[in-house]
Amino acid sequence: MPALLLLLLLSLNGALASSADVGQFAYQGFAAANLTLDGLSVIMPNGLLALTNSTSQGKGHAFHPAPLSFINTTTNSSTTVARSFSASFVFAIVSIVDGLTDQGLAFVLAPTLNLSSASAGQYLGLLNATNGTARDHILAVELDIIRNPEMRDINSNHVGIDVNSLISQQAKPAGYYGDGDGAFRDLMLNSGKPMQVWVDYDGQARQLNVTLASVQAPKPKNPLLSEAIDLYTIVAETMFVGLSASSGVLSAHHYILGWSFSLDGPAPPLDFSKLPTLPHVGPEPRSKILYIALRSATVLLIPSVLAVVFFLWRRRRFAEVREDWEDDFGPHRFTYKDLFHATDGFKNSNILGVGGFGKVYKGVLPASNLEIAVKRVSHDSRQGVREFIAEVVSIGRLRHRNLAQLLGYCRRNGELLLVYEYMANGSLDKYLYNKNGPALNWTQRTWIIKGVTSSLLYLHEDWEQVVIHRDIKASNVLLDGQMNGRLGDFGLARLYDHGTDAHTTHVVGTMGYLAPELVRTGKATPSTDVFAFGVFLLEVACGRRPIGSDEHNNPVVLVDWVLEHHSNGSIIDAVDSRLMGKFNTEEVTLVLTLGLLCAHPLPNARPSIRKVMQYLDSDQSLPRLSATYMSYSKMAQMQSEGFDSYIMPHTPRVKSICSASGESWETVMFDGR
Repeated sequence: MPALLLLLLLSLNGALASSADVGQFAYQGFAAANLTLDGLSVIMPNGLLALTNSTSQGKGHAFHPAPLSFINTTTNSSTTVARSFSASFVFAIVSIVDGLTDQGLAFVLAPTLNLSSASAGQYLGLLNATNGTARDHILAVELDIIRNPEMRDINSNHVGIDVNSLISQQAKPAGYYGDGDGAFRDLMLNSGKPMQVWVDYDGQARQLNVTLASVQAPKPKNPLLSEAIDLYTIVAETMFVGLSASSGVLSAHHYILGWSFSLDGPAPPLDFSKLPTLPHVGPEPRSKILYIALRSATVLLIPSVLAVVFFLWRRRRFAEVREDWEDDFGPHRFTYKDLFHATDGFKNSNILGVGGFGKVYKGVLPASNLEIAVKRVSHDSRQGVREFIAEVVSIGRLRHRNLAQLLGYCRRNGELLLVYEYMANGSLDKYLYNKNGPALNWTQRTWIIKGVTSSLLYLHEDWEQVVIHRDIKASNVLLDGQMNGRLGDFGLARLYDHGTDAHTTHVVGTMGYLAPELVRTGKATPSTDVFAFGVFLLEVACGRRPIGSDEHNNPVVLVDWVLEHHSNGSIIDAVDSRLMGKFNTEEVTLVLTLGLLCAHPLPNARPSIRKVMQYLDSDQSLPRLSATYMSYSKMAQMQSEGFDSYIMPHTPRVKSICSASGESWETVMFDGR
């Protein structure tokens, strides 16, 4: 009987303990953790939780498996409130390419473990473009390392509080306030160093606090974020507690070293001595390499001498041009050796395209398995290369889902190597002009058009500087694995501050896309980009080149040809015949008319790119074409008759460029005077 009583007491005590532990857990590493994982998330052998890996455009989740009740049903108050909770976790975001990362991670409360409909990239594996509504019952604290204009992000290194949307209710740059002086101190979320986050909700005060600090530093007294939120109006009866991360164009590893949580009380403190270590990323320390070399030299002298000779040969083979000013550009500079190996020594079999500015090679970076495209361009180091590299690096900081990412550069022996992300489906022009190849349907074409419009809006208005692309055309729109349109090739792009004027000394671009005032004045502006974009719209809808020829081999300007159809009331006849009538007539008419409006010969008559987006989204009605619209033929006639407003005071130099389909194009460069 006493033994039975003891067993009963032990069972009751265990049941009580289990009941008390339902709303509390602490993981000092995750080797024995009972978590629900999906997507890219895995627990590594040393107990480190990896939410993502080197896979691009992926997502990963890790949730406490049991749902928790967040509604306080035992309160003595007449008002039902959400329960208080506290969470703490240690994380690290490690780039696979030094200094280049994209997308972050989030602590989340969600009503379900099934987030299969959520998107990667800027949606952090939590929501997607259409489901960010109040019925989602999502609370997230995001640690984001990219500025997404559509999410109204404040910068590319911030912490935000998100409620049913990834547009943060409050966000601040990542960092903390010192306890002594109260001064703000920055922390770089993608530094690769562990950091600790505390998320505390006071149910009675209806206050959510978020605090950030370096690992092992005491919790700052003043939180980074403090937001008045009534979670009772947001959470469901039961919610799951978890962590989510996603990768975008440039994958980063998102690691969790430890995690604790508690309902109705502070989260258990984490024991840093028990946390797993981060894996080493990058080359071995030089001291270790030197130790191995010296040790080998004491064993075998002759092989060591041969190794030195081999090393010197390799060093000369992979010699680069480096100057002190390039130190400022740090992680955006690739080594020639890495690019050489990535492209198998720039083999001809890896050539993606050949143009007047150089060859483009496909490659795979050995350390990260990241697919890249490398463009080799000749340059003269004495003529403005420093300013050009500065702009290349600035453009490398652009982040948008419809931009082909420029990753960095390398200089060697009079040539410049530009490194881009690789686009699996090549350039758009081969789908428009290769009559024997696959044809895009109208839905695909409109999706690509809207994507490129979105990217131009980001370049012209939403980024920290104004970026003029200067070479918008179908062959510079690349298609990723999901056939999303990505505007690429920023080799001619120019940047300047908002509120100032661009200062360009050369006219560059491609025949058929050059705005009349650009040829006349040599000054590139967002409006000249809009002109080229208008020609691009007509390209996509008509499946024709900007300058073609008729059955008698006479030149035909696409804008004039579509304008004639518009004037005759037969604009639908201008649509690509390969669509076989399978399109929405209103949408086609809108795109063709908008193309003519954007390619208006008078810059003041063209819409801004924001207006273009509103027209495409049907937020505003498209205006009628003005009576001032003149065809290219009429402009040419005016030039021959001596109208000064259309005289070109520049002598052109023409370079032939081969498009991705192998056909010849002409890019015009005018020397400014």
